[in-house]
Amino acid sequence: MRKTRLPVFIFIAAAFLALSFLPASRGEEAAEPRSFESESCTSILVGRLASVDGSTMTSHSCDSGSDRTWMTIVPNKKHKPGATAKVYLEPKRTKRPDDPERMEGGEIPQVAETYAFLDAAYPIMNEHQLAIGETTIGGRRELVSQDGIIDAPELYRLVLERAKTAREAIRVADELTAAHGYNDWGECFTFADTKEVWHFEIYGPGRGKIGAVWAAQRVPDDEIGVSANAGRIRQIDLSNPDFFMASSNVTSLAEEMGFWSKASGQPFEFSYAYNPDSRTSLGCRRREWRVLSLLAPSLELHPESENYPFSVKPEKRVSVADVLAVFRDTYGGTDYDMTRTLTAVNRKGETVTSPIASPFMSNDLRELLRVRRERTICSPAATYLQVTQSRDWLPGPIGGVVWLGYDNPATTPHVPIYIGISQMPASYMVDGRWEFSRDCAWWAFRTVSKLALFRWQEMTKDIEKVWRGIEEKAFAGQAKFEEEALALYKKDPKKARELLTRYSHDAANGAVAAYWKLADELMHRYSDRF
Repeated sequence: MRKTRLPVFIFIAAAFLALSFLPASRGEEAAEPRSFESESCTSILVGRLASVDGSTMTSHSCDSGSDRTWMTIVPNKKHKPGATAKVYLEPKRTKRPDDPERMEGGEIPQVAETYAFLDAAYPIMNEHQLAIGETTIGGRRELVSQDGIIDAPELYRLVLERAKTAREAIRVADELTAAHGYNDWGECFTFADTKEVWHFEIYGPGRGKIGAVWAAQRVPDDEIGVSANAGRIRQIDLSNPDFFMASSNVTSLAEEMGFWSKASGQPFEFSYAYNPDSRTSLGCRRREWRVLSLLAPSLELHPESENYPFSVKPEKRVSVADVLAVFRDTYGGTDYDMTRTLTAVNRKGETVTSPIASPFMSNDLRELLRVRRERTICSPAATYLQVTQSRDWLPGPIGGVVWLGYDNPATTPHVPIYIGISQMPASYMVDGRWEFSRDCAWWAFRTVSKLALFRWQEMTKDIEKVWRGIEEKAFAGQAKFEEEALALYKKDPKKARELLTRYSHDAANGAVAAYWKLADELMHRYSDRF
């Protein structure tokens, strides 16, 4: 091969790299083919006997170029008899906690007590350690009804305010949508409480109707599951309520709308009745394959299959670090690694990878270099990634912890935010979606992730040293800190909450400061190579 190949390759790629920073008309993945439009989030669930310490886990990579970046702790509240609660439309897109632009969709009866919860673009966990992950799964257009007043983000909020367990959350969701109507596209909620994890899929009832149609399936305690923007629930056995639940219209609506017929003799399959197109999307199925294969490789699942097991038993018990590693995966070492063809021969005759070769190149650069696009588990469009732990041997304020990281999981650290804290760190309550601000935590991590695109192969090694150090310190200190917090909680719960708040704030603020410093160092270290 000619020894001049690498310099020419780098020149062509570098000439177009700035296109990675240009805004797109429909979000950060706007120019992708239509088949990828709904492939925007991933969630992984872990049963308590599948985790290293008995935690249940759920997760959510909020892969969006438009969702809000600020987060708050919404406090527990008591309400008078006869009170009502306002329901809002599209609250996930508001710019700040007191945004007057939030649109009121209607009112519903209020309950006597609403629980405290960590609120983000989608609410995450409440004071009883009930946690939710999310992926949008689409569904048939004719199922979407505009006559209801509850959309997916509001349904999240309402169930976290009103439920203590996953089963109770499903019942609350059923009652609310039956009475007030679900008006959104198909959505998957991945629930985790201190004992169980459930996969809940919901669709609208059809145009002009009030209600919803839904099914829920429990992940066995010793297994892990995944949702990747596609319907996963197939046959449901309502004679086994330990593992299945469904709305009363689950089959009748399908028959009424012509999606399935009992007379056909074919078994009723929930996802194929209400969301058949999602099973044809490789962007969804490939993530399912990869998550299950990384945690249970001996199954030797095929990457082109239409369906995979609903859940699998991992070959070793899973830790938070293991789940984060999966969320950082970009199909490295497989035929779907987008950097595998970006190699050349240098002057020494060695085959090397281009220093800017990245799984997250812009559409224009991929087209120029003829690199096929894959929707990997790790997403550069992530607003944030959450991995939750719920633990029944600890009181709620300590047992519930959210490992939280902003922006691209491949380049960011995840810090522990305990559900018992009084408020989020100040920089986490500043929205940065609409303008750059050094007061906003999100921008610290986003700045580093975007700088990395200039020299991905080199920079990510420097970046990993920082995020890995932050995470490993947090993991190593978790047990000792929780022992201290528990001892204090037994004596004085209020002081224990103050300790949890300081600890979570110190971890978060330390990570933000480290990343502003890292951004400056990267600019200086690589300035002569931009």
